[in-house]
Amino acid sequence: MTTRRDILIGGLALLGAGLPRPAGALGRFPAGDAEIIVVSDGRMNLPIASMFPTLGDAERDALLAQNHMPTDGYRPDCNVTFLRSGDRLAVFDVGAGPNFLPTTGDLAANMAEAGIDPADVTDVIFTHAHPDHLWGLLDDFDELAFPNADYRMAEAEWDFWRAEDTLSKMPENRKSFVVGAQNRLAVLEERIMLFKPGTEVFPQVEAVDTAGHTPGHVSCMVHDGSGGATLIVGDAITNAVSFVRPDLETGSDQDQAMGAATRVRLLDRLAGDKARLIGFHLPHPGFGIAERDGSAYRFVAG
Repeated sequence: MTTRRDILIGGLALLGAGLPRPAGALGRFPAGDAEIIVVSDGRMNLPIASMFPTLGDAERDALLAQNHMPTDGYRPDCNVTFLRSGDRLAVFDVGAGPNFLPTTGDLAANMAEAGIDPADVTDVIFTHAHPDHLWGLLDDFDELAFPNADYRMAEAEWDFWRAEDTLSKMPENRKSFVVGAQNRLAVLEERIMLFKPGTEVFPQVEAVDTAGHTPGHVSCMVHDGSGGATLIVGDAITNAVSFVRPDLETGSDQDQAMGAATRVRLLDRLAGDKARLIGFHLPHPGFGIAERDGSAYRFVAG
């Protein structure tokens, strides 16, 4: 029987076959015997004033310019990471879906370009529940975008967004985040698997506590079996300034002081361990390393 999902996927496949897709829509990297695939979900388009609330406009713009970032708006890429290992295929976050921003929601089309069938995804692992990471849970027909997957989220993150008083405590400009999260997470009520940081959430993948951006934010360290590792960062590190001034509070973090402390700690670990990283909002495909640069760090892509 043909379902609405089959119609949608078929249409995306035709789109991918009939029109040229941008070459930058995906990146592939080895991780031991596994493969990491980074697929674009588009990019955000946000007001520049939201970035660094403790800085004046002139100081903020100078810092952005020094780090080769535009000063007329914040337009970060959205990089969704897949990990293919043996007969399993995991995705870390699910993109924004069709109902967030007009510049996001490209994941399904770019998955078709990458040869990834949503039905083949066995595991969905969330770093956190902000719209650009969660709202792609449901497709245009309000059906699960990854119908055959097991779903995992940190217990603290699930509890925060599901709590009855979260909406009343959230600032007005983020109340839609709560409504959207609660509506979507309700769909997973009977199938979500909760975990704590330090847990192995997928073979050779460790959940790392990176709370601050949200109360239960986690990053995921992929160990390649030979001593190497790649951290799927989520939003713990978001742009070039995160490396140069990890101590600087950012407007996107719910607990701004905790978010800054997390960045400092995380970059110290990444540089010390010489681990690779994939940033959800770093320039696509967001893959590189953090190198020490005096008392700060710098991002080296590739």
